[in-house]
Amino acid sequence: MTTEITGTADEASLFGPKSQFSALFDDPRWALAMIRATVLEAAHPQIGAALMDNSTFVAHPWRRLRNTFLSMRRMFGTDPAVREREAARLNRLHARMSGSDSRGRAYDAMDRATRAWVVATLFESAVTMCRLSGQPLDQDTMERMYVEYRAFLAALDGDAAELPEDLNDFWRYFDRVVENELENTEAARVILYRLFDHLPAPAMLDGAPTLWAAGRTVAGPLLGAITVASLPEPYRRRAGLPEMPGAPTLMQGAYLAAGLARFLPEGWINAESIIEALSLSPDSDDPRARTVAALRVRMKRASALLRLLTPLSGNTNPAPAPSAGAEENRRSAEEFFRRVLDQTGDGHLDWPDLAAMARELSTRLDLDEPEETRLYDAFAAWWRELQAALDTDGDGRVSAEEYATAVPSLAGPALIRVAEVLFDATDKDGNGTIDADEYRTLFRTAFHRDLTTTDGTDGTYGRSAFVGDFLSFMAGRRAGTLYDPLLADA
Repeated sequence: MTTEITGTADEASLFGPKSQFSALFDDPRWALAMIRATVLEAAHPQIGAALMDNSTFVAHPWRRLRNTFLSMRRMFGTDPAVREREAARLNRLHARMSGSDSRGRAYDAMDRATRAWVVATLFESAVTMCRLSGQPLDQDTMERMYVEYRAFLAALDGDAAELPEDLNDFWRYFDRVVENELENTEAARVILYRLFDHLPAPAMLDGAPTLWAAGRTVAGPLLGAITVASLPEPYRRRAGLPEMPGAPTLMQGAYLAAGLARFLPEGWINAESIIEALSLSPDSDDPRARTVAALRVRMKRASALLRLLTPLSGNTNPAPAPSAGAEENRRSAEEFFRRVLDQTGDGHLDWPDLAAMARELSTRLDLDEPEETRLYDAFAAWWRELQAALDTDGDGRVSAEEYATAVPSLAGPALIRVAEVLFDATDKDGNGTIDADEYRTLFRTAFHRDLTTTDGTDGTYGRSAFVGDFLSFMAGRRAGTLYDPLLADA
């Protein structure tokens, strides 16, 4: 069958609630399929290099997961204007990512063949998850879903020519890439053997480090083994990936168990709501925050009991208890470097880390191109300022040691400009103050009902107070501020 993408009215049905994608979006099997697809993406040399150089998936995996789900919701939604806006945002984001890998091979995140491979892994993993869970797609459904994913690629690239029109040709294309192009990249190894073992807790579970560490110790290796067993056999063989005894049976059981969710009433599982709940801060004004706060109290009790019964060795990174009467928690220079500055998690501060901050803020604020460019330019100026002041060995990046030794004041003119650009982007009506609605737009789940940091009596937030608070966070290393969910939380 030839799967053409046309401009007819039928194209609208490729997106929205009647699409095959939407039918699977809240399916728990997607969690396993997304991990598998991400490994297949990372195994591509260009994508793997781009991930290692630019992505925050190591240090902030939950944020990356949230942004990915929200982006796919927009791309597969019914509103073409929202889809076009999201596609333009993604294209601007990827246009800023280029460079070379450790072997000197160039990569470009806008390379069309590479972008097609990302879409291919999503489609193939969706088909595979249905097959592994004992619910294989029939040919008509599979072909319909393939048309949708080609339409997704067309929305990004203007056309879908990099993916074969015919589904039968797609399987030959997929096998060829797996056989000839995929490698055991560093990014793939990090996902399989580092990320699962060191996965930071989401915001909701951050207060129970022992409980989280215990669960991760068991679940991490299992997820890695399930993912490896589900990968195409030719890639496992070429990459030399070890397979745990019994892993195929474990994998089959995991997919079958996840597939049982089809017996639950419709609407019981909502992926977006689950991800948003995991990201909630206890001081959020979201109605779910009270429930989350109560859960955190119970989790802390369980964590304390577990610590007494089964003491764990190793560092679980517990949050330091604040001293009595302290008005704020103070981060050490090392913690501030790790949680705020080193966005990519590679142990150094360089431009991709600051670009990741600009990218996250631009995404949260849903900035248009001119505002987004101004924000990136402000962060670029700040990076040049930091590099000149802190890069003592001249290697083009700032190590944790260089940062800690200098104990710098980061609040230079360039950082002030970053804060001013943020203020202007948040002040949508341009009246020189940020009202409660504009404030909530910026901080989302971190918005406080009691605006104790405002500089007025009418619930407004002035430029000087906004800039001062932002500089205090970035230079004073305050923990637990409103900016943590944006730049510090995983």
